[in-house]
Amino acid sequence: MAPYAPVGIFLIVALAAAFAFTALPGLLARRKPNAQKADPYECGVEPTSAIAGRFPVRFYLVAMLFVVFDVEAASFYPWAVQMHALRLFGLLEMVVFIVVLAIGYAYVWKKGGFQWK
Repeated sequence: MAPYAPVGIFLIVALAAAFAFTALPGLLARRKPNAQKADPYECGVEPTSAIAGRFPVRFYLVAMLFVVFDVEAASFYPWAVQMHALRLFGLLEMVVFIVVLAIGYAYVWKKGGFQWK
């Protein structure tokens, strides 16, 4: 149990710090609400118009798709480095991975996920 003592101490300190950083500001902060702080943006500029309709989430969808396919494509490098050691099993495993990635890519393409309207 002695080798785990530093890990336990670190965990206790980390949890105490997380609790302190989360709870103390709410307990110690001054509360002086006013109408100006309740306004949208809180920047002193009056809003020119109300937001009409739904907020378009197209940008976020394209960004998420980029991250997903980029991270998956980045996994090719470690595989290529270890290709000699992995032999046929590694090759078959990567073929399955590429097929699953291609199916997901084709699905998103068919649904129009890559079109910027």
